[in-house]
Amino acid sequence: MNPESATTRPIATITLTGAQKAIDAALREAEGLGVNVVIHVVDPGGHVVATARMDDAPLLSVGVAGDKAWTVIAFGEATDWWASAFEEEPGLTALANGRPLMPVPGGVPLTLDRERVGAIGVSGASAAQDRQIAQAAARAVSS
Repeated sequence: MNPESATTRPIATITLTGAQKAIDAALREAEGLGVNVVIHVVDPGGHVVATARMDDAPLLSVGVAGDKAWTVIAFGEATDWWASAFEEEPGLTALANGRPLMPVPGGVPLTLDRERVGAIGVSGASAAQDRQIAQAAARAVSS
């Protein structure tokens, strides 16, 4: 197929098996830290692939983890980027405009062969711990 005439392209996406691998890595990391979190994995369209809520993880974290994953998909950056950007330019909060933008650490892209295949959001611990857990999960499935 001539790339210049293509009107569609295949999209690489995280599978349920890949999402479970990420969740397993996140659970191991969270258990090692002694924290209870929610782990939310989405595909490149922001659709849920898998979610896990550890026993005693805060109920609010279910929505927050999902919002972190959505933020990564919607804007193409880890949520850490948004956290620092909002500190530098508070007017960026207008971008949310009723959307589930979550500019706090704990959301990271999932990539394979440098192509984004999804995102993961983690919530329930400190910001630094959420980030650490999400990064461990991403390393388990990304390259």
